[in-house]
Amino acid sequence: MEDRKTMPEYIGVGKAEAITGISHWTWRRWAYQGKITSVKLGRRLLIPNSEITRLVAENTRPRIRGSMRGQSLRAGSGKH
Repeated sequence: MEDRKTMPEYIGVGKAEAITGISHWTWRRWAYQGKITSVKLGRRLLIPNSEITRLVAENTRPRIRGSMRGQSLRAGSGKH
């Protein structure tokens, strides 16, 4: 992700897709459903950076205690 100081306050759905990997159609749907805050300027739909930050914070999972690099967590991997 870009440095917050240089990142504009609002970004287009294409840039939001590039940053998050979430489809621009999903960003548009969420905006029109009212799930995220957005700004419509002519044909452009802009998403506040605060919405991306909020979504990341709400969907961040804690690290599993004791998990180590290279250790498989798959069931049936033979490692316990």
